[in-house]
Amino acid sequence: MKWKKLTLATTTEAVDYISAMLLDMGIGGIEVEDHVPISEEDRKKMFIDILPELPPDDGSAKISFYISEEDDEKELIREVKEGFAELEGPVNLGSGEISVSSTEDTDWMNNWKAFFKPFRVDENIVIKPTWEELPDRKKEDLVVELDPGTAFGTGAHETTKLCIQNIRKYLRPGMRLLDIGCGSGILSIIAAMLGAESVGATDIDKNAVKAAVENVRVNHIPAVCPEGSYELKPGTVTIAAGDVIRDESFRERVGRGVYDIVAANILADVIIPLSSVVGEHMKDGGIFISSGIINQKKEAVADALRRNGFRILEVCEMGDWVSIAAVK
Repeated sequence: MKWKKLTLATTTEAVDYISAMLLDMGIGGIEVEDHVPISEEDRKKMFIDILPELPPDDGSAKISFYISEEDDEKELIREVKEGFAELEGPVNLGSGEISVSSTEDTDWMNNWKAFFKPFRVDENIVIKPTWEELPDRKKEDLVVELDPGTAFGTGAHETTKLCIQNIRKYLRPGMRLLDIGCGSGILSIIAAMLGAESVGATDIDKNAVKAAVENVRVNHIPAVCPEGSYELKPGTVTIAAGDVIRDESFRERVGRGVYDIVAANILADVIIPLSSVVGEHMKDGGIFISSGIINQKKEAVADALRRNGFRILEVCEMGDWVSIAAVK
């Protein structure tokens, strides 16, 4: 099915007025394009390490929305222009010019799968999409079946590779590992395959937790998603949704002083506050493996770890990204 994209040229100060007008007309799914820089407050909320490069903010904006081929394009444009004219007065509305283009009905949620192919993290850890075959599998390979869904984490990014390599280095059979910000569950799965006695996992996104549970089970590893208690069971991955940093009761559920290793492949701006509470979950001498750190923030993370009672064991780098292993 084809859709028509209508784009209205306006100004940043008029965006709220025009968006409200379109919503009143029953038009949803509005897209806004502008050159307004992301504020420091918004950057922190969105956990962005690298801000996008934007052209200078000239005050212009575009508001786009979609209609089907069956909709009366001319009538809708007439109504939008009438509503636009009624808004004149309090703000600079811009030209109000409307352009029309066509787009195919596309499965945006699944098209990325065409680019996700099996690959090796190291000599014998292989990440394989559930829908792909692995013709060159070796006898000694640990093959992780994965369908990230809407969760973060295919294992292809440098941050995840660094984290996996450090887990492999420090994990010993019989240890307990906690995966904070588990995303697709890839680190939890690999820890279980490498011999962890039990694995705990958390994420603030309930959709990520759902994806992680499904991925763990696809790899023939028992997974539980408890609503109440957070009991660790041998050979099992226990996954729950919650905020380890801000929710003390959730930290209590996850367990204090019970993990030999904690892994967090998130971002520097999350790891820094996490470093003040993550030690609660760890045994003395436990290892905290953090990753997802852009190299410009390496020292800021290392300083936060030291302030919170950790000793840096090693700093590993790959491309522009850093993983830090520290001992409690």
